[in-house]
Amino acid sequence: MTSRRTFTRLGFAVGAACFVHPLYSFGNSSQTVLPGRRVGIIGLDTSHSVAFTNELNSKPANPDWRGYQVVTAYPKGSNDIETSIKRIPGYIEEVKKMGVQIAGSIEELLENVDVVLLETNDGRLHREQALKVFAAGKPIFIDKPVAASLTDIVFIMEAARKSSVPLFSASSVRYMNGISTIDKAQVVGADTFSPAVLEKTHPDLFWYGIHGVEALFAVMGTGCQSVTRVCTPGTDIVTGIWADGRVGTFRGTRTGKHAYGGTVYTANGPVVLGPYGGYNPLLKDIIGFFETGKPSVDINETLEIYTFMEAADESKRQQGSSVRLDTVLKKAQKRK
Repeated sequence: MTSRRTFTRLGFAVGAACFVHPLYSFGNSSQTVLPGRRVGIIGLDTSHSVAFTNELNSKPANPDWRGYQVVTAYPKGSNDIETSIKRIPGYIEEVKKMGVQIAGSIEELLENVDVVLLETNDGRLHREQALKVFAAGKPIFIDKPVAASLTDIVFIMEAARKSSVPLFSASSVRYMNGISTIDKAQVVGADTFSPAVLEKTHPDLFWYGIHGVEALFAVMGTGCQSVTRVCTPGTDIVTGIWADGRVGTFRGTRTGKHAYGGTVYTANGPVVLGPYGGYNPLLKDIIGFFETGKPSVDINETLEIYTFMEAADESKRQQGSSVRLDTVLKKAQKRK
């Protein structure tokens, strides 16, 4: 399968990281962080930052988090996305109440943490921010979107590989009810849906459609060869053809009540997905990643997800024509 070989060539080796640091007390809290478990957050312009901090710094501590706690945050996020900018002052105060110190720069943050959650809502900044984390050798989770272009995503993934820094990215919708019980070997097709709100600074589906697209790949697996897209002001429908002939579709909505879900067609009959279960299943996998250096979602699958979305944008530009993923990826690799 040509498309699968294309993705495999970007093979991504990650290794466990070991850190030895003294115990670290932070803020006005009496809590003490165990060696190697100091978490830093880059970007306080998204609710994810507050949600993760609230869980990791909870009292009493949740044993699922294995002693990891957020100790430092660098608040800088988007420079021009108003919905992100206006959140920062309030989120600074919220995390400070949970014992988090505020850093004046990413460099200052990296001096005081062992692992990083890159939460900046604006994917355009991720390339520059991630490079600083790679240079410091800190394992990093990059929240959606990995970046604001497929070219930058290819660059970030290759830079992480060259730096031997473990990298993980996933949407929390990947963990919605029903997905974990699916036997991929029995899947013959799937339809998923999620909101697909647009942001002019990002490719259409990167901003929010990523959630439903990731759910689609969580049940279908990799191997998508081509996509076609139907687009109206209120709806996107992206149809993917997998190398083995299976068909998977994503419906993105911009009108009506937003929801997440889908149907998986298996050899034993259809399985309905949903409802969405929140951030904690993802956070548990993030902590497992910090412990082992191994992401629960292969980085090549993450790359294929974003290539699928970029191919959907290209199909839109071509008035719904079929677009091959390997062609789109090769263009991005040349541009990086």
